[in-house]
Amino acid sequence: MPRNQVQRMFFAFITVLITVHAYVFYSLYVINGSTLTQYASLIDGTQVSHVLQAIHILGGIEVFGKHIPIWGVVLIEFCLAYLLENVMGSPFSFKFACKCFNPEETHPVLFESAIICATVGLMCPAMSFLAAILYYPYNTMDFNVLTLLANWLKLVCFNFPFAFFTQLFFIQPFVRTIFKIVFRKDIEAQKTVEYE
Repeated sequence: MPRNQVQRMFFAFITVLITVHAYVFYSLYVINGSTLTQYASLIDGTQVSHVLQAIHILGGIEVFGKHIPIWGVVLIEFCLAYLLENVMGSPFSFKFACKCFNPEETHPVLFESAIICATVGLMCPAMSFLAAILYYPYNTMDFNVLTLLANWLKLVCFNFPFAFFTQLFFIQPFVRTIFKIVFRKDIEAQKTVEYE
């Protein structure tokens, strides 16, 4: 759908902006919410029922063995995901989709779905590996490659279904709608050129 570099970077920016917030919420609340509240309850000595309260008691989220606020986690993940999306995700997912389907002969919905699936297949393991490095329990144990790989595999197993379904059915349709609104004139001009 994006035709030039500015459009590609805008598309990636909106995609990553929405995706990172969704993943931070998913990771903190859905996957680790009960663990965080239980651990904070042990430290505080009171019953902690909210994840944000637990994070406050714990002093933030542990990244590289240091506690940082949630906005810091979002910023770090956004920068890493945006870089990966522009360097690896977008270019290679389009190439992989073109190996399976001819973009000129394939229905646009099917071709876009192939791109989304290829992007998830590339980005999910890559970002899960970076997360395994960032959130490795450096304070509680010595670094071990096998533990890192086990954490990576666990994160891929948790993240892949979430990534697949949210990207295919929610995030990408929403991003494409925003893209069509922002670049409406460019899209109409392109259609006019194609019909002439």
